[in-house]
Amino acid sequence: MKNLKQKYQKKNGQELILDLSNCDFKIISSPKKISEYVNKVCNLIKVKKYGRTIIKRFGTKGKWGKGYSFFQFIEESSISGHFVEGQNSAYLNVFSCKPFNAKITTEFSKKFFKAKKIRTLTLLR
Repeated sequence: MKNLKQKYQKKNGQELILDLSNCDFKIISSPKKISEYVNKVCNLIKVKKYGRTIIKRFGTKGKWGKGYSFFQFIEESSISGHFVEGQNSAYLNVFSCKPFNAKITTEFSKKFFKAKKIRTLTLLR
């Protein structure tokens, strides 16, 4: 069995995990703006979309409440996001086998959703 260090040295891709808070409600509650984000971030990191973006709104009045979620297949893997309208929060994942600049993607996402705070994690896979 290979140890974890050897396994992760292969670098088969990277995943950027973004938790954005205090976002602009009008943006995170608009399927049109969410679709615009997906198109722009795909162009920014130079990946090719595969199929249409899936955007659905659901949820309950519980802690997480209602909000949109999206999923976009890309030829290099996928991009997904979940928005909690009651908390003005966004939770985004960008996973690609093709290298991309996580810092630029983070800055773009923060600016697009007008987030006041952001937490990030980048994993090599």
